[in-house]
Amino acid sequence: MAEILVTPRRVPLDAVLDVRVVDLPPDERVVVSASTGDWSSAAVFLADERGVVDLTRHAPVEGGYSGVDPMGLFWSMTRTGEPAGPTLLEVVGVGKVELDRLTVPDGVRRTEVRENGLVGVLFEPDDGEAHPGVLVLGGSEGGLHELDAALLAGHGFAALALAYFGVPGVPDDLVEVPLEYVGTAVAWLGERAGAVGLVGGSRGGELALLAGSLFPQVKAVVSVAGSGVVTQCIGPGTRLLRKLEHEGASWTWQGRPLPYLPYSIPDGLRRRVVSGEPVALTSAFDFSDGIPEDTEIPVERIAGGVLLLSPGRDESWPAAELSDVAWRRLTELGHGHRHERVVYPEAGHLIAGPPHRPTTQAVVPGPGVTFSMGGTPAATAAARADAWRRTVEFLSDQLGT
Repeated sequence: MAEILVTPRRVPLDAVLDVRVVDLPPDERVVVSASTGDWSSAAVFLADERGVVDLTRHAPVEGGYSGVDPMGLFWSMTRTGEPAGPTLLEVVGVGKVELDRLTVPDGVRRTEVRENGLVGVLFEPDDGEAHPGVLVLGGSEGGLHELDAALLAGHGFAALALAYFGVPGVPDDLVEVPLEYVGTAVAWLGERAGAVGLVGGSRGGELALLAGSLFPQVKAVVSVAGSGVVTQCIGPGTRLLRKLEHEGASWTWQGRPLPYLPYSIPDGLRRRVVSGEPVALTSAFDFSDGIPEDTEIPVERIAGGVLLLSPGRDESWPAAELSDVAWRRLTELGHGHRHERVVYPEAGHLIAGPPHRPTTQAVVPGPGVTFSMGGTPAATAAARADAWRRTVEFLSDQLGT
């Protein structure tokens, strides 16, 4: 009798699964589907001469993804409009298997942090030992990236998801956020963990490079879809144009606003906002007059390794071009530590964070608009998986685990 074999069934969300269907008739067409209730996917496979469908070796003949990809069913999921439920793998005519894909790995402890003015959540291995620290910084959405921190803790880090705007206890908007706040978090985590690294996505990638250049205790920085340039604030309000037209700095240091690259708001962007079409925020950046030198982040001062990971078809902001500035400074100004850069040519903006989650939403909600993220779902999923693997390896190498 045919059977679904999944190894392991209880595993952190960033782990790769081994999925096989065995004891099928040779050449049988088999529909394999995955569902979390609110998301689902399906693909058709042909059993091999042994009567096996092996997602680690076989490509689907139809479905939401192509090529051999053991986690293709997970990143190719689309919304169903139904409530969330258990994670199920189903083979029509064979049966179902329930999976437990953990957002907090076994053996990881969660602690809310409200000390020294900090707003964060610490995840660390619950083994009573000291582990290197990683500060996790989210992007322009604000709030806390608990998932990233929890899964990094599963790889042996004490990971602090730090909010710097957008939740109670920190500024409402990304306007004149004091960099000393991040310095306080670095010092707090360093007292507990020793060596400290920073990981940031999008605007958090900008902040990670900036904070790394200021605080010598930082021994590794990973900037994902980030920027080597200080960019303009994201102002208050519920409408995009109002937020972009708010002139002000994102960050302050020692009480002074930092110089920044201002937005440009071309007529085409305004038309898209008015017409309700998806907005590519890359159009709000104009490099025709060059980038003012005083807005460049002095990344060569970072007292540890730097990893830059950039999507090549980012439509949220020009991450590759903005990260070019950091790479130039690292290579030309004598950065004395490991530094690497990877550009994923066909990937869109959403390459930050843990892999094996849906990448099929090319358009996401924004303040009174929708935003175009760019890239293809397959390329973005592959880039996210590679970026996460590189991030864990880089932090382990630079901080020691």
